[in-house]
Amino acid sequence: MTDELTLISQTLTKDDYGVEVVTEKERTVLCEVNSISQSEFFAAANTELQPELKFSVFFGDYENESVVEFQGSRYAVYRTYRAGDYMELYVERKIGA
Repeated sequence: MTDELTLISQTLTKDDYGVEVVTEKERTVLCEVNSISQSEFFAAANTELQPELKFSVFFGDYENESVVEFQGSRYAVYRTYRAGDYMELYVERKIGA
């Protein structure tokens, strides 16, 4: 594990006026970054996803966060896979983030 990844959990609440507000909690973990495979790219493209990267983090570090940030870019987690002591996070870039 050589890079840092920010895991972002989002909670939706309502303010005093009933307007929904997203609150974020961030934490940084170590990760390994890899390109996605060609087969992953084409399989995801059939579902209108646009996969970009795969991050591997220690299994105990991941708490079902749906958003991550890496080198200033935000990504949405669209798929996870447990591989031994690691969790693989497959992500696509978040539009407008």
